[in-house]
Amino acid sequence: MNKTLLLIICDFLLLNLLALTRWDSPVTTPASQNQPLNTERDTTPAATKDQDLVDLMQLSLQDEQARRDELARQLQETAQNLQTREQNLAQLETERTRLETERARLSQNLDQTRRNATMLAQEVDAAKRDAGISKERIAALQRDLEHRETELAREKAQTEKLATEQAQARQKIETLNIAVAVAEQEKTTLRETAETYKTQVEAERQERIKVQEATTQLAQGVGTLAVKSDDLTKEIRENRPINANTLFSEYMANNIQVRFETTRPGLFGPAARATDLRTILVSDGKDTYAVFHADDTPFALTFPGADVTRIAVTLARGDYRATVEKLHFLSTDPRILVVPLTPAQVAGLNVKVYMTSLEPFKFSDALLISTNSDPTRTKYEETPFKLDPTQPAFVQMRVSFFSSKRGDIVISKSGELLGIMVNKDYCAVVNNFLPTRTITASEDTAGQGIGGIINALATRVQSLPLKLQ
Repeated sequence: MNKTLLLIICDFLLLNLLALTRWDSPVTTPASQNQPLNTERDTTPAATKDQDLVDLMQLSLQDEQARRDELARQLQETAQNLQTREQNLAQLETERTRLETERARLSQNLDQTRRNATMLAQEVDAAKRDAGISKERIAALQRDLEHRETELAREKAQTEKLATEQAQARQKIETLNIAVAVAEQEKTTLRETAETYKTQVEAERQERIKVQEATTQLAQGVGTLAVKSDDLTKEIRENRPINANTLFSEYMANNIQVRFETTRPGLFGPAARATDLRTILVSDGKDTYAVFHADDTPFALTFPGADVTRIAVTLARGDYRATVEKLHFLSTDPRILVVPLTPAQVAGLNVKVYMTSLEPFKFSDALLISTNSDPTRTKYEETPFKLDPTQPAFVQMRVSFFSSKRGDIVISKSGELLGIMVNKDYCAVVNNFLPTRTITASEDTAGQGIGGIINALATRVQSLPLKLQ
């Protein structure tokens, strides 16, 4: 049973007992009235009972008071505990509110974290794709790097080669400085020789005219009518220009193929080269030559000139083949290179041989034909030209439809060779084949000093007026 309930019941019984007890006098019965009062015997027990009851009640009151004090103390403790619990409850409520706020904030943070996680996942996917692309780019860059390293090694080798060539060039320059001085002396000698040959050419021209006149006079013996007819035909031919289309058609039907094969020393061994050209045969009445511009051949007059250890020149037309032994650079202009042919070779090639013009300036127009290894790309143009009083060995061409280039062949309207274009504006008149330098074609040409010859000729060209270079 509950202790508090037991105390309440005991208090209730004690209060009832106190309420029912009479405290004023003791109750007497009839028997006691007739009997004498025995004070000594009866008083002591009664007093003892009452005193015990009082004592009991006092004890009860003390216990009650103690219980009440205990209850008051418990009540106070309970009140304190209740106040403490209320404070704790307030703290808990505050903590709960804080936790709710924190939970809401954490929920927001969780949502944001989830969104961030989604974005990060997308970024990771994008990063993976970018990583794949980056790998491809890295592989491409690696390949490019390897290619560049290869190019760098090749350029390094070329640089070393160029350094070697520059050292050789410096040595050749020193040689050329001496050659220039010699060339100047030769130039003076060549001028004198040229004047002599001009006189000889003029004399030969006069002789050719006399021969033609003598031929005409001999023809007169056949009959007066035939002589007059021949003279008239000749005069008409000599004074009537030939149609440009006819001249070009004749050129296309009579050009030949020429192959130059050369071998030069190189850094990694001998370097072989083959050059194919097309040209015509030209004669001065005595010898026959194939004519070229030197820059179209392997012997371009560039500085420094390269040595050649092997030369082979082959002429061809149809099934016929012929090789030549000599190459001449003309004294008129060293940029004109000619190859002499034997009569048997001329007969074997079986083409028209163009004559040098005795009267190159008889007509004011000429036919300019571009030289090309591919006949289908050959072009021609009928163009006027004019003399240059300061340079009698050259004529200035006036090109209107296409730009001329060095190496183009110029045919006079009389059907004879006028000359070869040495640059895009000037044509060198070819009226003789006097050589200034000669190269021999063979399997071993190292001892001819071809590089030095080319350097000397290039120096001579550089000494010409700027408009003729």
